[in-house]
Amino acid sequence: MTTKTDSLYAPREPVFPRRVSGYFRTLKWWIMAVTLAIYYVTPWIRWDRGPALPDQAVLVDLADRRFYFFWIEIWPHEFYFVAGLLIMAGLGLFLFTAALGRVWCGYTCPQTVWTDLFILVERWIEGDRNARVRLHNAPWSVRKARLRATKWTVWMLIGLATGGAWVFYFTDAPTLAQDLLTFDAAPVAYMTIATLTATTFVFGGFMREQVCIYMCPWPRIQGAMMDEDTLTVAYRDWRGEPRGKHRKAAGAEALGDCIDCNACVNVCPMGIDIRDGQQMACITCALCIDACDDVMAKTGRDRGLIDYLALSDAPREIAGGKPKPIWQHVLRPRNVVYTALWAAVGLGLLFALFIRPEIEMTVAPVRNPTFVTLSDGTIRNAYDVRIRNKHGEAREFAISATAEAPLSVEVEGSVDGKVEVSADTQAMQRVYVSAPPESTAASAERTDLRLWVQELQSGARASVSTTFNGSGQ
Repeated sequence: MTTKTDSLYAPREPVFPRRVSGYFRTLKWWIMAVTLAIYYVTPWIRWDRGPALPDQAVLVDLADRRFYFFWIEIWPHEFYFVAGLLIMAGLGLFLFTAALGRVWCGYTCPQTVWTDLFILVERWIEGDRNARVRLHNAPWSVRKARLRATKWTVWMLIGLATGGAWVFYFTDAPTLAQDLLTFDAAPVAYMTIATLTATTFVFGGFMREQVCIYMCPWPRIQGAMMDEDTLTVAYRDWRGEPRGKHRKAAGAEALGDCIDCNACVNVCPMGIDIRDGQQMACITCALCIDACDDVMAKTGRDRGLIDYLALSDAPREIAGGKPKPIWQHVLRPRNVVYTALWAAVGLGLLFALFIRPEIEMTVAPVRNPTFVTLSDGTIRNAYDVRIRNKHGEAREFAISATAEAPLSVEVEGSVDGKVEVSADTQAMQRVYVSAPPESTAASAERTDLRLWVQELQSGARASVSTTFNGSGQ
């Protein structure tokens, strides 16, 4: 005998949120406009770095292994800057979640932003909630096929623009745009655009709330970031219950402020009822606040039946008191620690950015063999010196050495010991250091040595300590 088990996966029920107006909806429109503008426009911003460097303000140059952000240039060995920014992003996410709940999810998450855009297109083509519900339930017809085809076409164009904007961050945008139109771009560019177009189309159009519930890990992590003092969207059940239509009937005066109009449910992009309490699916977009405040205004009741509030204020409000000021919820020890850590990482990155040198060098001794004895008895060591020139133009460098014993330096391919390194590149140079016959360095097993490079135009210097290997006899 077998027993039937319930599935852990619930089939998707399409959600058709109703249009709503209010403070939070306006705020979301502005945030959507700003974030989309930043994403689509940034690759086209120009920044003059000199004739030898790219003029795109924000560029991830994988070919030359560089990251350009306006006046800042990050080299591969400086990846700690990127790691620091990721740490700051994580701490910032922890801070905002601890203070204001899932504000990232509700306002600036790419899934939320593009879903809002897709819903706007859907409403523009198919009508508001009731019209969309009727169209969804209606059998297929010429009108339904026309509306769906139009909507899907616009969604696909948005997805195409999304994928196209993404690849522009990795190479010169105007050049790549021309290559894409003339079909001269690399296959990987077309593959990336196709993949991002498909994922944007599917995630924003057909898997909206499922991405947040099933694919995103943050709803499951947020419980560790929030506590009873966190300000989040909630329903004042002590004020709204028992809910009812408030018709003129006996006992109507005992009902709460909630008239059970379901306006908060109809505007929710996740399709949940905030009156059921805190839920993993709630992204705290606050559209239910706008919807409820509008109903309260029409019925002559105070706003705030649904609002940003802290659970710790519930006993105080039930007893007739006022909630704690917002600043007391925000300026809590945990939030202060998050802020201090975030600021410390940021200041550390700024300090490292301003003190980093314009020239750098690394030295790799050639150990096969460790030394060579010339015909006149001179002991010679070889070193591979890598010189990084971070300037926007070619610079000339002089290589020298200092040690307690007399040593001479010879630069392979150079008569005067000077090397020219192109703008914003690094060059590998073979350097030979020699000790005269029967000198201290030639007979000693090892001698401390420091190799120097000096940029001749500015006089900036860099050095690396290493050792000189003698015969040990």
